[in-house]
Amino acid sequence: MRPNPSGSSCVWSTGSSGRDARSGRRGADPGVTARERCVAVLGVALALSRGAPLAAQGRPTLDIQLPAQVTAEGPVVSARDMLSGARIREPLAAGFPARLHFTVELWSESALLDKLERRAEYYVIVRHIALDDMYEVTRIEEERAQSLGKFKRVDDAERQVGRAVRVGIAAPRSTRKMYYQAALSVEILSLSDLDEIDRWLKGELRPAISGERNPGTVVSRGLKAFVARLLGGETREYELRTATFVPR
Repeated sequence: MRPNPSGSSCVWSTGSSGRDARSGRRGADPGVTARERCVAVLGVALALSRGAPLAAQGRPTLDIQLPAQVTAEGPVVSARDMLSGARIREPLAAGFPARLHFTVELWSESALLDKLERRAEYYVIVRHIALDDMYEVTRIEEERAQSLGKFKRVDDAERQVGRAVRVGIAAPRSTRKMYYQAALSVEILSLSDLDEIDRWLKGELRPAISGERNPGTVVSRGLKAFVARLLGGETREYELRTATFVPR
């Protein structure tokens, strides 16, 4: 991620993404056959082609706030209404996970090129568990998967995704001007991606989550290999930076 001098931007695009992905271990939905998934795809396609109406939804918003003491704690990041829109909600309801990749960076200003000082990232996976008819939200950070709960309504899952998170990259003391920049990509994963996530959740890729390998890289091998997206599904990308500050 590079500095965005204009402040903030939101880009909606289609196609594959080259970013790494991670998924949570919990909430595996066993017994879903390839035929059932094909039926689900057809159902999603039909719903999208008809323009299925949705309840009123807010506008997706990425936000980052500076802490009161920049040298003692990191910024607070929130992402509201990130599951809004038919092209996210319809596939999600049909069983295709939504992946949110958060990246937060601390930069220092320079006369020539700004310098990256610190970086943190985490992932949030939202998936519909058909057997329970529930939406599970899982957060992945530094090889650790944490379930953030299961919800009956997608709106409640979306609110959980949007809760503020303090990112642990406090600024070191310095006389230079610094700023934080946050980036978020949101996408619906494809059938092939879903297969690999299911295998990981069921334990077939257990070495990746026992310390022998990073769980994010396991799933990313599949993600980078597939260029087709479900029904031409969108990838939403957001970037936002804070005002500059001097961490004395």
